[in-house]
Amino acid sequence: MSAIDFSSWDALLRQYVDEQGRVDYQAWKTEQPQALARWLSCLEQINLKLDDTSNVQLALWINLYNALTISTILERYPIDSIRPKILGIPNWLAFLWFFIQPAYTFSDRRYSLSQIEHKILRDQFKDTRIHFAIVCASIGCPLLRNGAYWPEKVQQQLDDDARRFINNPDKVRYDSETSTLYCSKIFKWYRQDFLQVAASVQGYIRSHLETDLPITASTPINYLYYDWNLNKVKSQK
Repeated sequence: MSAIDFSSWDALLRQYVDEQGRVDYQAWKTEQPQALARWLSCLEQINLKLDDTSNVQLALWINLYNALTISTILERYPIDSIRPKILGIPNWLAFLWFFIQPAYTFSDRRYSLSQIEHKILRDQFKDTRIHFAIVCASIGCPLLRNGAYWPEKVQQQLDDDARRFINNPDKVRYDSETSTLYCSKIFKWYRQDFLQVAASVQGYIRSHLETDLPITASTPINYLYYDWNLNKVKSQK
């Protein structure tokens, strides 16, 4: 597999994504509406090997998932949520279609976002940190990194993503008065993934905390509201 150039994707992220993972879709679509599509097009001839779990492939698939997500949003922008009504289609159906449509062709194979997430990133790599790196363009998702994932840095980047997510009170917090752990529904939806590497979800979270909290496997969990509104910069309407 030849070297992959992530520099164009990296430059776009640095220009249009802020430190809080918010995207300036309006400026991106106005100033460089075809730039992301051109980069994605350059990837079409890459030989994608599903059984290769190298850092090169890991960085590629994470970048690809996030780029395809942002590209899909840019095509539909302006929207306020990733679950809007499209041509009268109910929200849940539009949301499902967003992830399962096999709209992306690489190395003579067609992929949907769902296939990339579940059949490749989860099934092949089996790395829980992926859940803190790939984004669906909603506020409830992990923060979109304002730079690309790089093969030589991807392991450290994933460590940073897990630390940032779990130590973000918007995603995980502990209420000492009620002795309750509040956390993102990501820990509910992918519970079995986390239990592959930890005895409990509580234990997994505690292992990534920067502060020592009295969290045990018996600590009750309440799941936070998941915000499906678009992860756009606050100045955008």
